[in-house]
Formats: sequence, C-alpha cells, structure tokens
Amino acid sequence: MKISSKLVAPVALAAAFGLGMVAPHAQTTPQKVAFVDVSKLLTAHPNDKAIKDIQAKAEAELGAIDKQIKAIDAKGANATAAEKQTRDTLVKTIQAKAADYDKQIDPKVTQIEQAVDKAVNAVAKSNGYSIVMDKGVAAKSGLVIYADDSTDLTSAVVKNIK
Repeated sequence: MKISSKLVAPVALAAAFGLGMVAPHAQTTPQKVAFVDVSKLLTAHPNDKAIKDIQAKAEAELGAIDKQIKAIDAKGANATAAEKQTRDTLVKTIQAKAADYDKQIDPKVTQIEQAVDKAVNAVAKSNGYSIVMDKGVAAKSGLVIYADDSTDLTSAVVKNIK
C-alpha cells in the first residue's frame, strides 16, 4: 500500500499542532499586585499645605475679580462702554494672575508627585510587588472589582514620603 503525500501532509500538520498544544509550557512566577490611594499620598506630603495656602489665596483674589466680571456680564447689552472696557481689563487681569499662581504651584506639585512616585517605588520593590495601581482609578474604571485590604500599601508609602 502506497501512502499518498496528499494524505500525509494534513495529518502531519495536525499532529505537529496537537503536539505543540500538549507540550509543557514554562511556568511564570505570579505577579504581586498592590494598590495605593494616590490622593491620600499627595496630601500626606509636607508641601501640600503650601499648595493649599497658595490655592486659598488665589481663590480669594480671583474670586473677587470674577464677581466683578459676573456683575458686568449680568447687565448684558445694558452694560456701558466703560463697563465693557473694565470687563476686558478684569478678564486680562484674572488670566495673568491665574497664570502667576500656576507658576507658583506647578513646581511644588511636581516635587510632591516625584516624592510620591519615589516612595511608592521603594515600598513596592522592598515588598516584592511588581504592579501598583491607584485604588480610586482602578475602582472607578471597573478594572478591579475586589481587592483584599492586605494589598493596600497606602500607609506604608505615607511613612516613606519625604
């Protein structure tokens, strides 16, 4: 009996595929996952108070200017040319002052974010975690439905924030 190559090819292909499916696969080590409450970490930094002070000052100053703008806006078409001119000046002033406050806050925020990142990395590495996720983002996105409380590293990270 002669076996045709047309019959052997599909059988050989199926056999090779089948053996590939049965062959043992290398086992990977499990990944340890942890969570942190990033908002708590940011507020735990010593410079957070300075940021809040600048924000409060900005809100007070800019809020007063904004009230003046809204008062003129409320007049609508009945506003005089002088009031419209004043409004334009106030808008430019509020934009300039907001930019100044942003320039004061931005470096402090960057410093806090870097310190938090450094603390999270240190705690994660020292405890063997390969993945650390923001608890709030994970919950809101539906990415994580349940996580054991033992996976929360927030308090350990707070102790390392400098």
